[in-house]
Formats: sequence, C-alpha cells, structure tokens
Amino acid sequence: MAYRVSGDPDAPPLVLLHALGENATDWAGVAPAFTRHWRVYAPDLRGHGESDHPGDYSFDLMRDDVVGFLDALGLTRVDLIGHSMGGVVAYLLAGKHPERVGRLVLEDVPPPLPREPTLSTRPEGPLSFDWAAVAAVKAQVDVPDPAWLAGLGGIGAPTLVVAGGPQSHVPQDRIAEMAHRIPDCRVVTIPAGHLVHAAMPAEFTETVLRFLRPADARNQTHGR
Repeated sequence: MAYRVSGDPDAPPLVLLHALGENATDWAGVAPAFTRHWRVYAPDLRGHGESDHPGDYSFDLMRDDVVGFLDALGLTRVDLIGHSMGGVVAYLLAGKHPERVGRLVLEDVPPPLPREPTLSTRPEGPLSFDWAAVAAVKAQVDVPDPAWLAGLGGIGAPTLVVAGGPQSHVPQDRIAEMAHRIPDCRVVTIPAGHLVHAAMPAEFTETVLRFLRPADARNQTHGR
C-alpha cells in the first residue's frame, strides 16, 4: 500500500480513508488542519492510486489491508476518518477490531442496508484506479453482508457521523438509522452533498476537530 504521511512523528496517529475512485491526495485540502495535532496517514486503498491493483476487491479485503498497514507501521490504536467507501472500510475495521480505534468519523457513508442497484459507465481515458474495483464495491453496497449491520453494535469507539444533507445521493434517513445502531454515536449534517470535506472544508474540519478533541472545545467554551 502506498500512503502519504505528514505531521509530527511523535504526535498520535490519525488515519484517513478515501472514497471510491479517489486516493490519498483527496485529503490534501483538510489534512493540514489535522497535522497540528496528529501524525496523519492517508493510504491509497487497494486498486487506487499508487497501491497495487490486484484485480480482487471487496470491503473485507480493504479492511484487512488497513489492519496490515497499521501493523506494519506499529500503530496499535488510531483515530480513524473514512469517507464513503473508506467509511465502510472504517466501520468494518472498528466493528471487528474495536481495540484499534480510539475515535471514529464516518463522512456521508453508505449504510449496510440493501438498495436498488445502479449502473456505472467507465469514463474515457486512463484512470488513477482500477475500474474493476467499482463493480465489486458497488455490488457490496447494493447487497451488503447482513453481518455488517449487526457489526455496528460492536463498535466501541465514540463515533461522529457527518451527513451531507439533501444534496447527497446517500439517503439521509438511512444514515440516521446506521448511526442509531452504533452505541456511542452522534450525527452532524453539513449540507454540502456527498463530498463534504471537499465542498466545505472549513466546516468539515471544525466539526471533526470539535469531536476528536473535545477538551479543546470545552476550554474554548469556558474561556468565553
């Protein structure tokens, strides 16, 4: 797995997982806000960017890749942010390995509930990701493993769900239902559509920082 890393090597680790068709560079607009407090790791998930394109894709494989990535870097426990596809990988990891995740942020994530299948047309020209990953991932989003829904109850990390509001193609009522199944979870809507951190980076980082560093938020409130 290829990855980008920034921030103080002695700071606590924060891992960012990108959406389908994206790669680590997708976080460039918001990563600097996080490097003030964390050592930030942004991997390219399998089939994306400069990571291997093995032709075999599933959310379970991506989850296991990320666990292997953490093991290889000696990261026993991290804060974790996932957007869309990366958010599914993130909640699967947090449900199966709750000891590995301190705090969890899910940005406009498709919930593990069946939906009507949709068709995707391959864009013309070269791609920075393996098109085969699209069909594999979308098939699992359309018909998710029933164990994924049950697994939400095993997430031990305090969780923030950032919903994109009515402009997002992800049904917001289903995001709310997913959040309800996570034991310690809150939902914040930023009406930016599906690409919240790209469309409204300042609002996204402010919301996430308030959640990841609650002591800072309390100190600001008490100082007024």
